[in-house]
Amino acid sequence: MTHLVILPILIPLLTGASLLLLYPTPVGVQRLVSIASTLVLTLLGLWAVNTAGSGELTLYHLGDWTAPFGIVLVLDRLSAIMLLLTAGLSLFCVLYASRGIDRQGAHFHALFQFQLAGINGAFLTGDLFNLFVFFEILLIASYALLLHGGGRARSRAGLHYVIINLVSSALFLLALGTLYGLTGTLNMADLALAVAATPVAGQPLLSAASMLLLVVFGIKAAVLPLLFWLPRAYSASSAPVAALFAIMTKVGIYAILRVFLLVFGLGESPANQVAWGWLWPLALLTLGLGGIGALGSASLRTMTAYLVILSVGTLLATISFVTAATLGAALFYLIHSTCMTAVFFLLADLLGQQREQGYDRFSDIAPMGHRWLLGSVFFIAAISMAGLPPFSGFISKLWILQATSGQPQGFWLWGVLLAAALLILVAVSRAGSGWFWRPGTMAAPRPLDRVCVWLVCLMITVSAGLSVLGEPVINYLELTAEQLLAPHAYIDAVLPESARLTKEVMP
Repeated sequence: MTHLVILPILIPLLTGASLLLLYPTPVGVQRLVSIASTLVLTLLGLWAVNTAGSGELTLYHLGDWTAPFGIVLVLDRLSAIMLLLTAGLSLFCVLYASRGIDRQGAHFHALFQFQLAGINGAFLTGDLFNLFVFFEILLIASYALLLHGGGRARSRAGLHYVIINLVSSALFLLALGTLYGLTGTLNMADLALAVAATPVAGQPLLSAASMLLLVVFGIKAAVLPLLFWLPRAYSASSAPVAALFAIMTKVGIYAILRVFLLVFGLGESPANQVAWGWLWPLALLTLGLGGIGALGSASLRTMTAYLVILSVGTLLATISFVTAATLGAALFYLIHSTCMTAVFFLLADLLGQQREQGYDRFSDIAPMGHRWLLGSVFFIAAISMAGLPPFSGFISKLWILQATSGQPQGFWLWGVLLAAALLILVAVSRAGSGWFWRPGTMAAPRPLDRVCVWLVCLMITVSAGLSVLGEPVINYLELTAEQLLAPHAYIDAVLPESARLTKEVMP
């Protein structure tokens, strides 16, 4: 069964390569292959969550080379959750794209699969250099997906996106070179022991490397002041691509959790303390800016892009407390926010189809066709996003507030988080009331793809499902948080005893 661990990477890679060869075939064949691959990934995600639920780590050694010398894939509770979330989200996105958006340019489904391979690889790898490799795979695919369909807005956003991520890749390599020069390894478990044994003379370089990694992951996650590429890029891309991109910022957050709780998590590492010290104020500012940006947005796509930023700020501010309760609450909010921001990107496309220019701008405020159907879907999505009961947004924010109560900095998070929730409520209320209930002559209804509407509705039920299944989900996430805060268990599972003993006796 351990061979199943590599399949979330191998299947989309092989599928993407096959789709390149199948490009001359009818688009229906390409869609069928892509959907089948994504469905298999979803089943693998369910298997991963069930397997990791036992608490044991599942390892896959490529070429049967043991760590730290060989490449190792590691499946634990956190990576399993992220695999299932990615697969489920991508299934909805590829189904939505197959309604016609995939025809806007070449090789949509092949690029889609390559991006999934990069994302899944980033979640499974146990090696920092291979994390860089998988980052590059998903970023190259995302460059092309962002530009898919062409247009001036996408080209301009794509240029900014490429430049900022090239800078990020260069900084990542510089950080990896520094760490390798100091420790002689890039396997995360081995690196954790080496970092803990680094002498005082090497601590300044170690802190510099950790801050470089924080900048790199901050760019991926879109943390202030490294976030200004995101609103333009996400709002310019097609709806299913933007919806899939909702998981992209979470890759950066995953990397922060994995690296700073594992690699720099043993003992009282000065590098770790510096990183967490910077992360808290930046996360709080990111959260506030996301709320302000959502209120001041000119379109639903742009507003949703700022909601992604707001979710990033909320997650990192909650994670900064570094307790089991706050980590569990953050993971619950991660699942909720990823699903709901994806819903809003798809919903923006559905609403844009009812406008004369195909845009979802707030300036084009007039009653639209299919008022009751689209208005009802928008209303349910809006109250879930705003964090009102009975949806998962309410549970996640309540858990965050409970987990941070009594903490010295909890007051600041309470104030900013509740203020941002109010701004979201005002923003979505303004859009919904203007589009659906403003007096005036209703525009003639335009063709509406009912399948796409049903897909959006099914995605919204995920929020309701998280509420219904709240207790088992919360229990699983609490165990995940405890596993994250126990790096020794990860190290013992990945490294053979001989490697651990060697590190422990090194001067």
